[in-house]
Amino acid sequence: MIAILDYGVGNLFSLSSSLKSLGLQTVVTRDADELRAADRLILPGVGAFADAMDRLRATGLVPVLREEAGRKPLLGICLGMQLLFEKSLEYGEHEGLGLIPGTVRPLADDLTDPTLKVPHIGWNRLDLLRPEDPLFRYTKPGEYVYYVHSYYACGCADYTLATSDYSIPVTGAVRNGLVYGTQFHPEKSGDTGLRMLRAFAEL
Repeated sequence: MIAILDYGVGNLFSLSSSLKSLGLQTVVTRDADELRAADRLILPGVGAFADAMDRLRATGLVPVLREEAGRKPLLGICLGMQLLFEKSLEYGEHEGLGLIPGTVRPLADDLTDPTLKVPHIGWNRLDLLRPEDPLFRYTKPGEYVYYVHSYYACGCADYTLATSDYSIPVTGAVRNGLVYGTQFHPEKSGDTGLRMLRAFAEL
């Protein structure tokens, strides 16, 4: 059973549909007992970091997430990945879940090519830094994934599994123990993303 955390932020339908297309049992929930009973957790997210953290705290599930992250695989997607970090500099400084060391920064501040647009939207090649990681069991080097973001994680080289080039190496996937994150959207990344979700379900 994969539990998708519903805290009012995220495209839950496309994610749950992708998982169900793989024949995986899923539940969209904000119930603590269902999260504890699940085999794996997914933290989705779109929008602003501070608002998402406020909504997540309002559910009362932050302690549950932190506890369960040490017991079972947890996958944060897009903004959900950013929430896993210690802090974000999106419109001020905001505390994250602290499950992965690092900081979320504005992408526009660090690009070396000023002609590139922010937000970074579209398909980009995924460069696997740790191709042996089980998350990439069905992923080939150089496959393309779909991004939509204006902020990115940095200061997390020891935890970075993959990057994509956008004039700088943009952190694409991370891991700290059982805690995983993808800045790109696997559920919008075609067959490549589906294979990655299948690998997550097999962790």
